Amino acid sequence: METGGGGGGGGGRWVRVWLQALLKLVNCVIGLVGTGLILYSLWLIRVWYKDGLQTTGSPWFMYTILSLGASFCLVTCFGHVAAETTNGHCLSCYMIFLFSIVILEAGITVLIFLNRNWEEDFPDDPSGRFNELKDFVSSNFEICKWIGLSFAAAQAIALIIALILRVIGPERVINYDSDDDYVPARLPLLRNQAQHISNITDPSVFLKNESQSVRIS
Repeated sequence: METGGGGGGGGGRWVRVWLQALLKLVNCVIGLVGTGLILYSLWLIRVWYKDGLQTTGSPWFMYTILSLGASFCLVTCFGHVAAETTNGHCLSCYMIFLFSIVILEAGITVLIFLNRNWEEDFPDDPSGRFNELKDFVSSNFEICKWIGLSFAAAQAIALIIALILRVIGPERVINYDSDDDYVPARLPLLRNQAQHISNITDPSVFLKNESQSVRIS
């Protein structure tokens, strides 16, 4: 088996492998965040039903966190498949899904920072968990800010790596192990050998040659 390109092909192959590993690593970060959100939302839902507060309204905040975590995990699965196969369609779907989530996050962030009354745009949370999260973020703003920036950077890096892999494309392999490629080249020689052997073993040809030699002598 050979891969075209010589030294340049080997260098490109190592670059592709390195980018694939880096994309998987960044995807693990996104997947860990998604898993954490799912576990947190399931714990909130468990406490919600344990306290018997189902009649006070719909806990939209819990299900929003659950949906967001599931989306991150789904994007992570797409990313691992795309990184492993470097298939153009998989990479395109991965970039579309991740870009949609990034746009949604950016829209919510802009809404919060530009609109001082942004809380009025959200419905009331009967569980009170939304207010608890807001108070926690306010009291630990610096830590939450750096966590959010790190996560946004991970998503941006994943998009850039996926775009580079989409441009590079999958590794092209030329396989010379199959004997089928050599059959057409050998067929004429085999046919000539078969005709030569049949002429030698044919008795009529042998007698004809013998009679000609007698006449000449």
